[in-house]
Amino acid sequence: MQTEKAERIQQLTDAALQQLSDALAAGKSEALKRYLTAMAKFHRYSFGNQLLIAFQRPDATHVAGFQTWKKLGRYVRAGEKGILIIAPVVRRVAKAEAVTVPADQPSPTEETELRPVVGFTGAYVFDISQTDGQPLPEFARVAGDPADYTVRLKALVAAKGIALEVATDLGGAKGVSLGGRVVMLLGLGEAEEFSVLAHELAHELLHRGERRHQVSKKVRETEAEAVAFVVCQSIGLATGTAASDYIQLYNGDRETLAESLAHIRDAAAEIIAAIQPSE
Repeated sequence: MQTEKAERIQQLTDAALQQLSDALAAGKSEALKRYLTAMAKFHRYSFGNQLLIAFQRPDATHVAGFQTWKKLGRYVRAGEKGILIIAPVVRRVAKAEAVTVPADQPSPTEETELRPVVGFTGAYVFDISQTDGQPLPEFARVAGDPADYTVRLKALVAAKGIALEVATDLGGAKGVSLGGRVVMLLGLGEAEEFSVLAHELAHELLHRGERRHQVSKKVRETEAEAVAFVVCQSIGLATGTAASDYIQLYNGDRETLAESLAHIRDAAAEIIAAIQPSE
């Protein structure tokens, strides 16, 4: 009986991994392309500006200037108070002047495109919660009802001696693996909670000890998400493009997946066997 169960798990795992491999080979999904295009419009703020934003609006998630929000189809509501940051003051440089353009930078246009910083001034940005308009493209999510499987997955986490905690803010992450401790973001939907916990448990099983320092972050995230994908498939959750999108977000691909198949299979099989009802 145990041999039959192991064989079923192996077949399920192989089928799921082939599906994931095919999705990675197909390239970025349209949903991921839209998401990346939107995210590219958000400026990467300096550490000092990040502190200013956090001090003035601790709950800020997506911050941008008035014009950037307009480009994204959203508009700052009347009466909203801006978040003060420090912005560079630039000076246009005429093309006739002698200038040097770094090799990795685009060439200036016919008029004036090079803008050397000559000082700094205050500027205002706004969080998405201060705007209305078109919704931002969302990252694909796992959907469905995990039923009692979440309880079983949490029991497995406890049996492994891993502490499970919740937090209201994880800096944009939905879960983190800390070596003997997993912290989950409070308020996740049922399917997402199961998927994220499976992902973080995979990190605990595969990426603690010496191996953590032997593989890159790309490999670690590919392995953890692939394990979560297989486990979610095993209980009938609708995974869509969530796993392949996540892996490609970390520059993972079909080859990365192939190189880690043995580790992924072992971790997924262990989790699936533990959470399946007794026969």
